[in-house]
Amino acid sequence: MIYPHDEFTTDQPARIVDRVTQPAAAAGTLRLGDLTVNRLAFGAMRVAGPDIWGEPKDRAAMRRLLARAFELGHNFFDTADSYGPDVSEILIAEALHPYPKDFVIGTKGGLTRPSRHRWDENGRPEHLRRAVDGSLRKLRVDRIDLYQFHAPDPRVPYSESIGALAELQRAGKIRHLGVSNVTVKQLEEARRIAPIVSVQNEYNIGHRKDDDVLAACEKTGMAFLPWYPLGAGSVLRSTRLQRVAARRRATTAQVAIAWLLARSPVMLPIPGTRSIAHLEENAAAARLALSAEDLADLGGA
Repeated sequence: MIYPHDEFTTDQPARIVDRVTQPAAAAGTLRLGDLTVNRLAFGAMRVAGPDIWGEPKDRAAMRRLLARAFELGHNFFDTADSYGPDVSEILIAEALHPYPKDFVIGTKGGLTRPSRHRWDENGRPEHLRRAVDGSLRKLRVDRIDLYQFHAPDPRVPYSESIGALAELQRAGKIRHLGVSNVTVKQLEEARRIAPIVSVQNEYNIGHRKDDDVLAACEKTGMAFLPWYPLGAGSVLRSTRLQRVAARRRATTAQVAIAWLLARSPVMLPIPGTRSIAHLEENAAAARLALSAEDLADLGGA
């Protein structure tokens, strides 16, 4: 049985990679360009306020959660300037700066938040240049480890948006480039302009329409970051997921994360939460190896 809290201690050095004190490391590692990260990452979207808007109710609690995520072995954090906006990036810096040498941050730009319920595309080169400078300042870094173009802007040629980011990479402000919410065709277009090391699209056990994009990532060795890896909780109500969870004496969230890890060697899940209890539960999923029977019940991997 998986007990998410049994073996976790807080008096161990956070920078020692150990599968007991750092359960998220049990899933192995994955390459992001010349960087190596543990395959179970942390999505820092939900540390902002409700609806990913404004400040959280308790900033200190979110800083503790972010620090705990790293202690558990999540040495890659995914964020974006639109989360808050700005709140997630600022909190990561408050919680972990100066950053440990094995800590990698991926952030995104290209969506703006004119109001609580709006996420508007903006792929104009001048906006992306401002966005990158803003993320550098908020994260307190001289170069962003992974910068992902958040979403294609239908009003701007895709090549112009990627071209602007490629220029910023050549200027030394970005180490590696990724893309998000793309088709295979858009991914191919981006790769003709600049080296792309990752793709971030919606994907989970109940939402697999981007299997072709995942296959393209496997073919070229790019990391695939599935956003909404738990389907915002909706996929956890699946009968088949509940059946496997009961058989394995695990939670449905753990099975859903373990399924993603089994689905592809380039998969880099980024589950997020505002709760340390849920964070520890999710981290324990890295130790859950699904059987052939489990995978068949879940619809394959």
